[in-house]
Amino acid sequence: MSINQLRSDIYQHLSILVEKYCAELTELDPQLTLVAEALKDYLSEGKRFRSIFALIGYLGAGGELKPEIYRAAAALEFLQACALIHDDLMDGSDTRRGKPSIHKQFENLHSTQFGSSAAILIGDLALTWNERALHESGINQAEQIAVNPIHDVMRTELMAGQFLDVLEQTKSGAESFSIERSLKIARYKSGKYSIERPLHFGAALALASYSEKLSEYLTIYSEYGLPLGEAFQLRDDLLGIYGDPEQTGKPAGDDLREGKRTALIAYAHDRGSQEVKALLEKKLGTDLNQSEIEELRTAITETGAATHVENLITKLSKEALASIQRDGLTKESKESLIEMIGLVINRTR
Repeated sequence: MSINQLRSDIYQHLSILVEKYCAELTELDPQLTLVAEALKDYLSEGKRFRSIFALIGYLGAGGELKPEIYRAAAALEFLQACALIHDDLMDGSDTRRGKPSIHKQFENLHSTQFGSSAAILIGDLALTWNERALHESGINQAEQIAVNPIHDVMRTELMAGQFLDVLEQTKSGAESFSIERSLKIARYKSGKYSIERPLHFGAALALASYSEKLSEYLTIYSEYGLPLGEAFQLRDDLLGIYGDPEQTGKPAGDDLREGKRTALIAYAHDRGSQEVKALLEKKLGTDLNQSEIEELRTAITETGAATHVENLITKLSKEALASIQRDGLTKESKESLIEMIGLVINRTR
């Protein structure tokens, strides 16, 4: 089955869930229509990477797709919505996919405080719907028991990465530009929950009654998912500074204004002259104008950090590719995993 077909099928099942949950929400009070419409619009877009990886993980472990598995995989889209809504609020990012972010939408209705409060509550609601969708998916008891620990650790790791990211931005001077810390945050904030854990999620559903065999697939998927997850975040780092706003849906250089301590920035600080180090320490995370963004971009490029990160993405993708050249995975799932490597590392948004 093609990646596009998997994405289409996920959206079909997700849409049914969203319509049901939003209808129930608006029955509580007509004013909650604002919340329902905001989430409905939010969930109508997205690459569906996490759900797709969950389905590929399921197929690779020998599972046969059925409606309840699609519904279980679609539950991950609610987790993604929660993460992005809260992330935009914490980062003070005003746009997402070319539209006002959730906190900005509601701020425009009343006040900054209202917008922040609404974003927290709507993100929490998406997390509630994430758990509800999984529990109501129709998977059997053995599948539920097998997948719950993976689902739980995925959400814990996501929170851990987000907290460490926020904490890192409170540091000042040279101590806030640690390559090791940036890569660790990237692994937990994005890499693991975007690729490795969704693959584990799918494998657990396929092999709920075969714990020894499940362990083998978890290992294979970690060897694939960890390097590719790191490459996924490194691509995000590059897009956050060099991405085309028409493609990313965010203003040019948004990560620079937000003061993101990404691996790309850490590499630039590590490799840069004293002047570059001072520039990054002074300007990063301030209200930059377009000229200052270009100045920072040029400085980062001249350190060779961007080239280094591109080379690292290539290296990590080759590691992921090598990890699946073995027996155990179905031919179709190998082809899908190979296709996903290209989609992850070559994306423009």
